[in-house]
This record gives sequence, C-alpha cells and structure tokens, in this order.
Amino acid sequence: MRLISWNIDSLNAALTSDSARAKLTRGVLNTIKEKDPDIIAIQETKLRSTGPTKKHQEILAEMFPDYDYVWRSSEEPARKGYAGTMFLYKNTLTPEVTKPVIGAPEPMDHEGRILTLEFDNYYVTQVYTPNSGNELKRLDDRQVWDEKYTEYLQKLDQVKPVIASGDYNVAHTPIDLKHPENNHHNAGFTDEERQDFDKLLKLGFTDTFRKIHGNVEGVYSWWAQRVRTSKANNSGWRIDYYIVSNRIANQVTKSEMLDTGERKDHCPIMLEINL
Repeated sequence: MRLISWNIDSLNAALTSDSARAKLTRGVLNTIKEKDPDIIAIQETKLRSTGPTKKHQEILAEMFPDYDYVWRSSEEPARKGYAGTMFLYKNTLTPEVTKPVIGAPEPMDHEGRILTLEFDNYYVTQVYTPNSGNELKRLDDRQVWDEKYTEYLQKLDQVKPVIASGDYNVAHTPIDLKHPENNHHNAGFTDEERQDFDKLLKLGFTDTFRKIHGNVEGVYSWWAQRVRTSKANNSGWRIDYYIVSNRIANQVTKSEMLDTGERKDHCPIMLEINL
C-alpha cells in the first residue's frame, strides 16, 4: 500500500491560478499522480466551507480520474478559507469517513484540521497541527491541542492499527532542522512542542522516517518561502510525518520525501506499508 501526504498551501491556487508558483505546485501534483498512491492526504487546502467549487471538482476529476475524495474545511466561528484537509483515495476503496471533534481550544475544532478514513483492519488519519504562532502566542492552546490529539490517536489505536500523517508543525529532534541552535524558542522547536510529540510516540507510535533511515541528517520536508536561499542551502525543517501504531511498524517498507525541485514550502512525504 502506498500513501502520500502533503501540505499544499492552497488547493484553490494549485488548481486555478496561473502564477509561477501554482504551476510549480501542479507539477508536484503530477509527480504525486505518477506515484499512483492508494491514498493521498492534503493539508491546508484553504477551501471555502462548502468545499470544492464546480471548477475544482472538474479539475480534480480530470487530474485524478481514478479517485474519490472527501474534504473538511474551516467553518464559523473559525476563519474562512483557512486550514482544511482532504483525502483522495482510489475509487476501489470504500472507507468510512469521520470528521472528529477532539475538544481543542476554540476555534481549532472548526478549522478542518483532522480527517479520518476507517477501513476493515486499520485507520488512516491526517492532521494539520496548529502553529504556535509569532512570539508563541498560541503555544498554550497548541499544547492543549497536542494533548487532545494524542488522546484521539490512542482511542483509534485501541480499536485497530493507525496510520497517521500530516503537517505536525514540530521538528522533533535537533537533527530535524538545519539550525537548531538558532530556533530553540521559535514555534515548531520549543521544548514544549517537542516533548508533546515525544509523548505521543512513547504512547505506542513510530516515526516511520526514523524507523527506516535511523539518524540520517539533512533530510527535511519544509523550507521557508520568504528566505530566498532556504532551498538552495537546504536550510529546512522536518515537520511532516507518517507515524504508525508500533504493532505495524515492521510492515513499513519505505518512508521518504518527494522532490519538489525549486518549489519551497512543504514537500510531499510518501509511505509504503504491507497491510
């Protein structure tokens, strides 16, 4: 089974804009399509609360004709056109779809951040974890989110194994970013965020990239758009993950990043697992 997860930073722009960046984004979508994954998880869709427009639906049908899809968008009282998630999955699959509410601080549960597919023998779920923000203004709320999200994954794991992916907005260890010494008090690399992610893993989950690649350094999934040389200098962060229940970790055969060329921001991550 092959799965791909990607923070796309606006599905609307990717599908409808003629900007240079949108063209690069569509190139990445084509790369994903060529990999022929069974399931594609997309974060930060930024769609309206009513979901894909008719034009979006037509383009998706043309680009991914063998896939069905489900979505979850930000809705009131949260901001419009913010966050959001989507799954595309092979139309031979028939998952049960849930849009969980985890009891996070308002308005996080309304931002479309978690989407879950249930199959006979496992769950596939994705998350777009809230960023702690400039000057760590949302760090306290983020910590509550982390606690509630961990509880949610534990509940799933008690029923059947879990494959979870997404933009977790945390670099777990110093080797997960290029310059840890300069970012210790910045969102995504605070002690609190790293400890929360560590706690999640210790409660029965495996970081599949580290499972496969050990302590390899210099492999990242995000490069700052606003820093001109971030990609050229590989000054990145690994903040996107596929994690799985420990009891299926040995069935993972591949966990890697997909090249996005000169496009900055997130790159897709790919998991292959024998289920």
